[in-house]
Amino acid sequence: MHPQTKQIVIVGGGTAGWMAANLMAKSWQDQPVAITVIESPEIGIIGVGEGSTPQLKGLMDFLGLAEADWMPACYATYKTGIRFDGWSTKPGFTSYFHPFAAQPDDYTAPAFFYNSYVRRQGIDVEGHPDPFFLATYLAQQQLAPIANENFPFEINYGYHFDSSLLGKFLAKNATKLGVVHLQDTIEHVELTAGGDIAALVTRDGLTVAADIFVDCSGFRGLLIQQALQVPFISFDDNLFNDSAVVVQTPGQTKLDCQTISTAMQHGWRWTIPLTHRNGNGYVFSSAFCSADQAETEFRQSLGLLDSDLQCRHLKMKVGQLSKHWVKNCVAVGLSQGFIEPLEATALHLVQETVQGFIEHYQAGNFSNERSEQFNASVHQRFEAIRSYIVAHYRVNSRQDTEYWRANANNPRIPPSLYQILKVWLSGQNLSDELLRQQIDQYYPSMSWHCLLAGYGIYPDPKQLKVGNAAAQKYDLATIEQFIRRCGLNFIDHRRFVELQAAAHVAG
Repeated sequence: MHPQTKQIVIVGGGTAGWMAANLMAKSWQDQPVAITVIESPEIGIIGVGEGSTPQLKGLMDFLGLAEADWMPACYATYKTGIRFDGWSTKPGFTSYFHPFAAQPDDYTAPAFFYNSYVRRQGIDVEGHPDPFFLATYLAQQQLAPIANENFPFEINYGYHFDSSLLGKFLAKNATKLGVVHLQDTIEHVELTAGGDIAALVTRDGLTVAADIFVDCSGFRGLLIQQALQVPFISFDDNLFNDSAVVVQTPGQTKLDCQTISTAMQHGWRWTIPLTHRNGNGYVFSSAFCSADQAETEFRQSLGLLDSDLQCRHLKMKVGQLSKHWVKNCVAVGLSQGFIEPLEATALHLVQETVQGFIEHYQAGNFSNERSEQFNASVHQRFEAIRSYIVAHYRVNSRQDTEYWRANANNPRIPPSLYQILKVWLSGQNLSDELLRQQIDQYYPSMSWHCLLAGYGIYPDPKQLKVGNAAAQKYDLATIEQFIRRCGLNFIDHRRFVELQAAAHVAG
């Protein structure tokens, strides 16, 4: 090995660790970099982060991993967005869909933006987001978001998958890229006089030194939190949920291509469809209900009160580190922070963190010269996502439990969100505000519009006036026909993944 080779050690496997290993190995395949993953066989994987944003497709494409190969191996399905049920009690707005973008939206989204603006001025036009997006239609019709070849428009989509199997698939690919996989347990972390990590001592008696240590040890934060004592900043002042109860149930014949988020008494419940089963979880706040109460409500909602299916209980540590890269250690995944999985941002944050580290580490000539710029970037991303997630709770109109009332009345909201809500409620241009704050790169204007419009954050319907011809600028029937005809280019989701799996077996 070249004497100038940079040694990088990743502590922890799972999806986060193996994503980091793959991205680094692929990005630096022509650089003198050696990567080792130390994975303890004694520490289990949480294994419930089963949904993604469209950014995961970019990762798989970058790694050259074909959907026809990895998806059947992970029982994966397609995801066109997230449906929110019961978060609002306003008539006509008790459910809405947050779609992933598609190029055909260029023809329909302007009508939605226009109508939502006009409705906020007090004019009675259709302001619900669901009629305006192709992804919503695909979800409603349970169609896979892969079009016929003659359909020349790009469709963004995410995935649902078995996260444990995805981690194993990525592990195999990483070893093909030259990553060394060491199964051992870290017993001790040695520090230098200057506070850097000098080496890791394992149970098998190995002493592992490196130039950079990547902490993927989960909520424990073995390196960056325990050894380096980097402070953790909790988000519990406006994100109350700190617990979850999860269970797997049999799948359905018809296969959804959406995550479903259903409001519960003290939090919300996810439903994630895989090809062979559904993943279910109830994210709740232990300050408002006990674990037993949550499980009872959860089981009842799933029709499992008399079932012998065993639920798992998890604790969540919601917030972020004060710094994500300190000295020669960078945290990735749960060790760096976590925002509850309402918008499936966990793997997105992993991917963005690793890619940002690769960029800054290399730009700094493989040193920590640019660590402060990296930390500022990651911190800003966490805060932008936090604002968007907090908005789901702050604008809810439920009054049935103290949990929902406390969220709706919570004055501790990020200043960024306060200004966004002020602009929306005063009828101003929201897109301009997002651009001014420079946060539309994290959640675009379409996402914010769908959230606020989907909750029905509009003037009271009794106060709405009939609009003139200018207000009724767009014909909904024409938009509906356009989306329906676009939909003719897609086939049944279940049928598509079955054909995909058959091609994988044949190959």
